[in-house]
Amino acid sequence: MNDVLKNARRIVVKVGSSLVTNEGRGIDAEAIGTWCRQLAALAQDGREVIMVSSGAIAEGMKRLGWATRPKELHELQAAAAVGQMGLAQMYETKLSEHGLGSAQVLLTHADLADRERYLNARSTLLTLLSHKVVPVINENDTVVTDEIKFGDNDTLAALVANLVEADALVILTDQKGLYSADPRKDANARFIDVATAGDPALEQMAGGAGSSIGRGGMITKVLAAKRAAGSGANTVVAWGRETDVLVRLSQGESIGTLFVATTAKVAARKQWMADHLQLRGAVVIDDGAVVKLRDEGKSLLPIGMTEVVGEFHRGDVIAVRNAQGQDLARGLANYASSEARRIARKPSSEFEALLGFTGEPEMIHRDNLVLV
Repeated sequence: MNDVLKNARRIVVKVGSSLVTNEGRGIDAEAIGTWCRQLAALAQDGREVIMVSSGAIAEGMKRLGWATRPKELHELQAAAAVGQMGLAQMYETKLSEHGLGSAQVLLTHADLADRERYLNARSTLLTLLSHKVVPVINENDTVVTDEIKFGDNDTLAALVANLVEADALVILTDQKGLYSADPRKDANARFIDVATAGDPALEQMAGGAGSSIGRGGMITKVLAAKRAAGSGANTVVAWGRETDVLVRLSQGESIGTLFVATTAKVAARKQWMADHLQLRGAVVIDDGAVVKLRDEGKSLLPIGMTEVVGEFHRGDVIAVRNAQGQDLARGLANYASSEARRIARKPSSEFEALLGFTGEPEMIHRDNLVLV
């Protein structure tokens, strides 16, 4: 495990309901304080951290005096709305004790499936990180329908790791990690220290859900590790009450189960764009922009664009062509085709006057661009 988390600069940490709420007894202020202290230590070490926290429904149940998790959607959503207040308040209090700002971000799976909302969420999270603010993310249980029944924050945490291109995902749970079988039922169950994310055998080992408070179980963690590996993030599943677990992991100590991603971080994203068959449109660029892209590894700025071809939306994959019509690159458009036509050949200082708002200075950021 040593170097995998030791070298991780951007880390997504997920904590489950049973840990956050002390098995449903209400928000555990001491536990959240412990994790926030460790997040501060990681930030002090120059790392960027994002928290994905369960617990809103469980806290809402406590505040509403409900002993068992309701089955009706509107009651679950009411519990989430009530509990979210306490959850956000607790993280803000505990993070501020260590000089860290915090922000509440509520997402749904639909936010991350839609390319435009995906880019907006990504821009917001990266901006928060650049301002040394810790985003505390939860699923927006108050408004979703099918996610609240089938969703889980392990999946959400993996999607966030993909979204921000995290180096590592740490899932803190009420179990030590993955065993070859359920240790409560099988005396021969052995602990798995290291595994390859996406290995089909792991799903057999993981079994079903365990806690009455949460919705997941080890199977959702194994699947989350597989999903996170798609963008090159390694995942660790560990016991959340292990002393200084986050700090020790970041120092290279082996704790819990490590799921190693076999795809390099940059390669996964670039390959996805390179393989994109349905291009929505294209932009034609001048010779100066060709040099910037091809030889200097720069982003594509609108001032270098001579023509916009086709109709596309923000977040669509588009082609980048030279004056001779040859495809040079492809990438994610920061502007829709109608906006791109207005800002082509223009410096970013004029964008607000032309569009009525100030967006990104780039048409395609270099992180979202691959040469072909």
